[in-house]
Amino acid sequence: MTTTSADIQLVPDFGRLWVDTLFETFLDRTGALGELDRRAGDGDFGTNVSSALRRARQSIDVAPPSDYSGWLTAISRGFLGTGGTSGPLFGMFFRDIARCAATGEPTLGEFSSGLTAGLATVQRYGKAQVGHKTMVDALAPAAGTLESAVAAGAAPGTALEKTARAAVGGARGTIELIAKRGRASYVGDVARGVLDPGAAAAAMLLQAAALAQAGPGGRVDTSWIDG
Repeated sequence: MTTTSADIQLVPDFGRLWVDTLFETFLDRTGALGELDRRAGDGDFGTNVSSALRRARQSIDVAPPSDYSGWLTAISRGFLGTGGTSGPLFGMFFRDIARCAATGEPTLGEFSSGLTAGLATVQRYGKAQVGHKTMVDALAPAAGTLESAVAAGAAPGTALEKTARAAVGGARGTIELIAKRGRASYVGDVARGVLDPGAAAAAMLLQAAALAQAGPGGRVDTSWIDG
């Protein structure tokens, strides 16, 4: 039987590497995310993200996960215990991502299915579509790009790099949008010209996934958030 890129398992210990990269990336930029939210919403997004990750870290320290699903479930529970508009949505997103692997680390095809499922859940509960200036604007192009990359037979590293670039492009595209959902929708034109913090966070988490697949030693470039 011919092996396709969809059948290739992501790097050993991908779950731990992804979570470690998430902690490093987000905790370094929670201030920037909070500032974006202050300009476009109520300013609590950065604090909520750091609180979610702190809860996840405490859980991991008490009972270190033994597999991919365990690592991502810890992140999911951290966000599900967070208030605000985006916390529960990110929690449900990570819950779907955690469930994508049958055993061990996910294959590229499983990860793609998990990303698509996570996007669908976010849209179902958040009622957002592309163009509404939310995390969906980053997740939707990312999920579509990864699905296409898998279908084209791209290697996992290449596929996840393309996915991260699509997410960043989608997030950056929110700058000139008027929000239709979320807290930013309450301020209308005031949020035009501001990068949506939820979309930025969604892009960052997929950048972290791409870096995890590439292996330890790198650092996520989030300079695009500063404009």
